Amino acid sequence: MRTVGTVSRGIRAPIIREGDNLAAIVAESVLNASKCEGFPLNDRDVVAVTESVVARAAGNYASIDAVSKDVAAKIGSDTVGVIFPILSRNRFAICLRGIAKGMKKIYLMLSYPSDEVGNHLFDEDLLDEKEVNPWSDVLSEEQYRAAFGYPVHPFTGIDYVSYYLELIRGCGCEAEVIFANHAEAILDYTKNVIACDIHTRARTKRRLLKAGAEKVLSMDDILTEPVDGSGFNSKYGLLGSNKATEETIKLFPNDSQWLVEDIQKKLFEASGKTIEVMVYGDGAFKDPQGKIWELADPVVSPAFTDGLIGTPNELKLKYLADNDFKDLSGEALKKAISEKIRQKDGSSLVGHMVSEGTTPRQLTDLIGSLCDLTSGSGDKGTPVVLVQGYFDNYTS
Repeated sequence: MRTVGTVSRGIRAPIIREGDNLAAIVAESVLNASKCEGFPLNDRDVVAVTESVVARAAGNYASIDAVSKDVAAKIGSDTVGVIFPILSRNRFAICLRGIAKGMKKIYLMLSYPSDEVGNHLFDEDLLDEKEVNPWSDVLSEEQYRAAFGYPVHPFTGIDYVSYYLELIRGCGCEAEVIFANHAEAILDYTKNVIACDIHTRARTKRRLLKAGAEKVLSMDDILTEPVDGSGFNSKYGLLGSNKATEETIKLFPNDSQWLVEDIQKKLFEASGKTIEVMVYGDGAFKDPQGKIWELADPVVSPAFTDGLIGTPNELKLKYLADNDFKDLSGEALKKAISEKIRQKDGSSLVGHMVSEGTTPRQLTDLIGSLCDLTSGSGDKGTPVVLVQGYFDNYTS
């Protein structure tokens, strides 16, 4: 019998450059790892490729000048409110420079005590101590400093309030910061707004327009088409972008469905196995110490093959052991549970007690999070991840 379930392997690959045949490189890297390490490839294995190398191979880059030009054209004003940005040097700071270069004044509105993905400006316990209500109180910079001082991010050591203001002013743009958690607060300062939140952007835009905003953009409205030959993302715009250099950003992959299907085809031709393929970005999980939700991309996976559509449909083994088969043990318990699993007919188990406690998330979110943790974000050199046995169960 098999004694191992799901296995996740980081696969070494060459350093990817613009113009490289990524599909061929990924397929060759997986096949070479299988040969060198002595493990077979199987139907329903999953090969995942990090979005970073997908965008790099496609050359999907843009300058902050392109961002500036697009923002100025779409806002149609030299004053704008920039609201709910995440606190990130890598993700947002360079986008903010691009916005600032095209404006004369920015009203920067930060959510508090943390941004959307969990980066904290300050310890939330201070809200109680200072008797500040984050759901109703709108704070000026002076009020914020009087209450909370000059705290720095525990991981980066940066005071993001000062950092963002300095970035804006360094582009020759006037800046004023306020702190609020309801989008409508910005309309006391300007009627033109860029909503920089990621997963709540549609609601934010809707509320602003209902409250009387004149022009509202979100990050997925910027660089949806090339500007002077720049990269772009027709669906997500600036969402999912990362700093490439001091003057350029790497955008989220624009169209990578063809890529996953090409990799799948190449692997099938070489191995005879139908292997699922996906592109993955940030996983979706929370750090209990830093309180950061990793997911700063608009989605975990922007492209995946058809076998990865859907959610898990699993039985909870400990529920079966403690309830249906509480009087059994040993081999009899094993046989009873195995038979119960075999009886699954593919119909949804949602709402049934026997599936209570299983993870009700999209397969691509679960597998993408596993891949993000496997590959890391540093120097492991494994932009490709091979996941095997994910679709197995106790009877496999």
